[in-house]
Order: sequence, then C-alpha cells, then structure tokens
Amino acid sequence: MDVLAVGRAVEADCIITDGFRLSPRTLESIRDAYRRRGIIILTDPDPAGERIRLFLSKKFPEAKHAFVPKEDATANDDIGIEQASPEAIRIALEKVRTLDWHPVNRFKAADLISSGLSGGEMASARRARIGAMLGVGCANAKTFLKRLNHYGVTQEEFSAALAELDKEAKGC
Repeated sequence: MDVLAVGRAVEADCIITDGFRLSPRTLESIRDAYRRRGIIILTDPDPAGERIRLFLSKKFPEAKHAFVPKEDATANDDIGIEQASPEAIRIALEKVRTLDWHPVNRFKAADLISSGLSGGEMASARRARIGAMLGVGCANAKTFLKRLNHYGVTQEEFSAALAELDKEAKGC
C-alpha cells in the first residue's frame, strides 16, 4: 500500500522492504539502486519505521532521507505512508536531506530548551511541527538534536522555522 501511495504522489521506483523481513534479494536490489543513482529512505513515522531507517542508514550511508510528519500519515487509527496524501509525500520528498556521519555540532541541548523544543509542556508538539518544517521528522529531544546536526540544518533554516512556528502560535 505504501508503493501505491508514493505512486499517487510521484513517479518513482520503489523497493518494498517488508519491514524487517529484508531478504538478501531485497537488500541486493537496494544496493544496486544505491550504486546506480542513489536512494531515498522513506519509512513510516513510527518506531518500527525509525528502526528500519537506522538499519538502512548504516548499510547505505549516503542515502537521502525523507520524512512524512506523523499527523500527515495518520488515518483510520493507523500510521503509515499508505495513509499520507500525495501532497504530504511530495512535500516530504521536496525536503529530502542527506545524513552526515561527521556532523558539525552547531546545535546544542540549550538551543532546544531556549526555543521551547525541550523541557516544556508544548515541547513535543513544537518539535513535531518544526521537524515537519525542516524535513527532519518528529523525534524526542535527544534524537531531534542529533537530526538537526546530522541532516545539515543551518542556523538560518532553524531560525526561520522557529520564527514561523512562533508566528503560528500567536495566530498571525
């Protein structure tokens, strides 16, 4: 169903991982695509999807990553890419990022705290929204900080997204 949802959004070759039941043949198909033209990892925005993303990231370190926000991939009490609208998938693919295994640690935990992204009652919701804006997905504070630093988010992008988030909160 994920392949159908992606197909409604864009023309793309998709390789079905079937969760953690990655067969040697499937891994070889992914490896071939990775070598030929690169791959984009797009998984369900849930814990299982994140484990698959981490596994594939280690095997294919220069893969690109796209994240559909959880709220855009939830319907009928189910979370998954198959629940996402074509527009949500296109937006996620427009914000594709590459994981940097040797990040520049431009963001610190204090930045999250001072921005209301950690330690406050609305921190989780704020991280989810700004993660969608930046294309790094939703995560707990520790993982979110890693993503900011590992996916090449600039201070300018972060500041602009934070300003937009604060503007939304004020209802402007």
